[in-house]
Amino acid sequence: MSNRKYFGTDGVRGEVGQFPITPEFALKLGWAAGKVLSKAGTKKVIIGKDTRISGYLLETSLEAGLVAAGIDVILLGPMPTPAIAYLTQTFRGEAGIVISASHNPYQDNGIKFFSSQGTKLDDALELEIEAMMDEEMTCVSSESLGKAKRLDTAAGRYIEYCKSQFPSALSLEGLRIVVDCANGATYHIAPDVMRELGAEVIKVACEPNGLNINAKCGATHVDTMIQKVLEVKADVGIAYDGDGDRVMMVDHKGRVFDGDDIVYIIAKYAFEKGELGGGVVGTVMSNMGLENALKSLGVEFERSKVGDRYVLELLKQKGWKIGGESSGHILNLDRISTGDGIISSLQVLAAMVESNQTLEDLGQGFTKYPMNMINVRYAKGTEPLASNDVKSVIAEVEQQLGDKGRVLIRKSGTEPVIRVMVEAEKEKQVFDFSKKIADVVESISKQLENAQ
Repeated sequence: MSNRKYFGTDGVRGEVGQFPITPEFALKLGWAAGKVLSKAGTKKVIIGKDTRISGYLLETSLEAGLVAAGIDVILLGPMPTPAIAYLTQTFRGEAGIVISASHNPYQDNGIKFFSSQGTKLDDALELEIEAMMDEEMTCVSSESLGKAKRLDTAAGRYIEYCKSQFPSALSLEGLRIVVDCANGATYHIAPDVMRELGAEVIKVACEPNGLNINAKCGATHVDTMIQKVLEVKADVGIAYDGDGDRVMMVDHKGRVFDGDDIVYIIAKYAFEKGELGGGVVGTVMSNMGLENALKSLGVEFERSKVGDRYVLELLKQKGWKIGGESSGHILNLDRISTGDGIISSLQVLAAMVESNQTLEDLGQGFTKYPMNMINVRYAKGTEPLASNDVKSVIAEVEQQLGDKGRVLIRKSGTEPVIRVMVEAEKEKQVFDFSKKIADVVESISKQLENAQ
């Protein structure tokens, strides 16, 4: 991604009003994307957004730029990110645009593109759009201008698609479910999906006002959901993030089930039905207990770099279908082309109903290893990890752990921090060994900084 000027691993993102999340940039980006995409057939782009207040500003700017380039626009309004990917395919759009900053606070926003297949836009196209941003903006003749229209049926269409991914022979009748939508894009989708499948739904954080998205609610703040589950004696709680591609769950006792737990349950359910079709992909941050639990079933497990795009790449490379991250990004490629919190939670609910087990029961067989992470700051321009002392202490710890644990040392992609993570069967080892490595990394970092 080093040769990119604007696009990161997840589109363009930042604080609203600060470059590049400005109306001027969004207008030019819409136009540049329109000029590149206008070489294709139907000249149509789908735009959806989450519930943050700045979505109106960016939606209007992108729409104007696309129309000026001769592209027709279909506006979906607030919709989950995976819904936009799905509807881009359904309407045969050249691309889909998501206006969202996912689990970030309302002050941030972002712009992300999907291809006509509902996957990440091709790298070559992104580079072509960036190159077009350097050209002077023009406008096609009046008769060639694009048109824009709102699709009022978008929510209903996606609700029906989600319901179609739940086994038709099953029902959620008799289940009391707390649904926390983070005051985000799933607020008018997820509760209706669960209710129409028969569940009794108790809604949490389903009243967006443009400023309360992800505010002490949703997948990144599960305490609110836990409290409600215990209060109303619900069977299960489900929390999505602001754009609906991430999910966390809790059982009737309030125990949190993160992305690793959910991947295990979905994969085990598919495996037992003979529908897994291969192995499972996690990331380098996936708990070692997940790997062991799947291998005890006879299921292969592979790790990718952190990031759902890397999980997706490895799944496609292996020809597998199920993967995910501890953070709650879950991929079910036989059902949808991108991470989808609603569809992932429906797979867990299907397993509960079909097996007549609680969420707690379904988690049996997967025991998490204790894990500890220490962040060590280092001076830019230095390479502490190249030190023989650091390499030596890592090798020493790895030898002592053997196959009963693992060490992961990596640089942060966003700040000058080295993340030291140790995972092991015994909690004391986790803290002792992570501190031992972190102390050496910190010592070398200071030496290198002083030598600059």
